[in-house]
Amino acid sequence: MYMLKPGIKKDPVRRWALPDRIFFGNGACAILAGVFLKEAPLPEFYAERIIPGEGFAGNHIFVTDGVVAFDHHGYSLRNRLLAYHTNGWASRSAEGWNCRLERVTFDLLDRRDLNDNKMLGPDQYLHDPIARAETYLGRVNHIEASERARAKQLVHSAI
Repeated sequence: MYMLKPGIKKDPVRRWALPDRIFFGNGACAILAGVFLKEAPLPEFYAERIIPGEGFAGNHIFVTDGVVAFDHHGYSLRNRLLAYHTNGWASRSAEGWNCRLERVTFDLLDRRDLNDNKMLGPDQYLHDPIARAETYLGRVNHIEASERARAKQLVHSAI
């Protein structure tokens, strides 16, 4: 997990200057998930949200078909993404970091819906994060990468 230096998320210029993976992993995950769902490079994917317990940081949105997931890291098994995220945040907290998981039922590209859920809308970034997400997603061979992740499920279930 990459932890930003204090102040970067509040500084639009410094935030926009982050590499794509860090940008989409530190606040713009909803935009990446929303663009993924809009473009639908793979069928049957939906968004899920990790919501940290009261007083904790660690909100995250990703897309999944229930087995394979996609976020700023690329494709992985959903259970591995969840373990990585929750273990990473729990290791940074001595107070018992916890979270809940829920399916996203709001529009991930709508400012009002995102603001209501304590996230920035697309028009609240320095430049266009939707175009940035489209470019980021365009660099991925979605079929090949998702099949590689799914193959790991088959290997683990055979063991």
